[in-house]
Amino acid sequence: MTIRHTRRVFLSAATMMAAAMAATACGSPQDTASGGGDAAPVKVGLVYSQSGPLASYGKQYIEGFKAGLDYATKGTGKVGDRKIELTEVDDAGDAAKAVSAAKDLIGKGTKIIGGSTASGVALQVAPIAAQNKVLFISGPAATDAVTGANKYTFRSGRQSYQDVLTAKSFIGDATGKKVVVFAQDGAFGDANEAAVKAVIGGAGANVSSVRAPASATEFTPFASQIKAAKPDLLFVAWAGTTAPAMWQTLDQQGVLASTMVVTGLDIRASWPTFGAAGSKISFLSHYFDGASDTEAAKALKAKVGTVDLFHPDGFAAAQMVVRAVQEGGDDVDKMVKALEGWQFDSIKGQMTIRPDDHALLQPMYQAKLSGSGTEYTATAQKSLTGDETAPPVTQMKG
Repeated sequence: MTIRHTRRVFLSAATMMAAAMAATACGSPQDTASGGGDAAPVKVGLVYSQSGPLASYGKQYIEGFKAGLDYATKGTGKVGDRKIELTEVDDAGDAAKAVSAAKDLIGKGTKIIGGSTASGVALQVAPIAAQNKVLFISGPAATDAVTGANKYTFRSGRQSYQDVLTAKSFIGDATGKKVVVFAQDGAFGDANEAAVKAVIGGAGANVSSVRAPASATEFTPFASQIKAAKPDLLFVAWAGTTAPAMWQTLDQQGVLASTMVVTGLDIRASWPTFGAAGSKISFLSHYFDGASDTEAAKALKAKVGTVDLFHPDGFAAAQMVVRAVQEGGDDVDKMVKALEGWQFDSIKGQMTIRPDDHALLQPMYQAKLSGSGTEYTATAQKSLTGDETAPPVTQMKG
């Protein structure tokens, strides 16, 4: 999970005229939203990863969305007398497929698009929303660039800046602290190093890095470099099948015992990769089962059983959809206004949609792992408020 920077149809004049006539026939948008008119269904398109490398994330997202819709509509699946009609499309983590799906849905009259498991996908769908004036609520995609993308784009999950601020919280005042980023060569490592330098380095820490080839299988030389640097904080950004060997080496070489080591807590299926090192690592966390005890969290757990990393993103997205329709009916600009500045209680607690750039301010967590083999349990060490992990305001781009 460590800060992954994971993954245009113009409506014809005739189509827009037809849509306008249909809206007129149904009465005012607010009348329709509150049960007036002919109670036409509200079309919501969810374009996310049902297959591909992030399919497990997508599965959690859609489970969370359906649980959130049930919660927000009190089990009816309706806003007033209008049924929320879902259309799910698999983008397989491919931006071109997502764009094509979004265009097709918009062409069929869909005014609300949700999903985007991958960051690269979200960044391609956001402009489509602005061009066609439809509401887009991005999901697990963590890239900071979604925030402030345009007035029609929102997000239901956290962003990378919030991850790094959570990592920073482990060392308190960063002034004069030594921070080392250990990451693989390549775009993923570059992005993580840049983020740590911007956030923690910007707060006064001295940030350096130790980088390893993505093909590396022997990690002792890198562990030696890290120990020699004597950092106050080691931030590890690692992805791939070599993670178990990497963590084992850091543990055997005494790195975990000599400094505070922080990384992101990914989905439950990844926890065994930490092995014996797991209990010696400090984790920044977006969410895990038991991180909160809100009414929404209880409702989600009753629906899905074991809650995982991206269930809250889907749940919050459904709450946002219901809010948008309740207040805006079929008028997308009214939907936007209804969401801007909205505070609501969700899985993690209080969420706030910042009106300036649509950042979603939310709690984040410090966590620890305990257990062995395939049985691990995460516990929250500290909960950070939405204000404590708020990214800087971004100028709205469109």
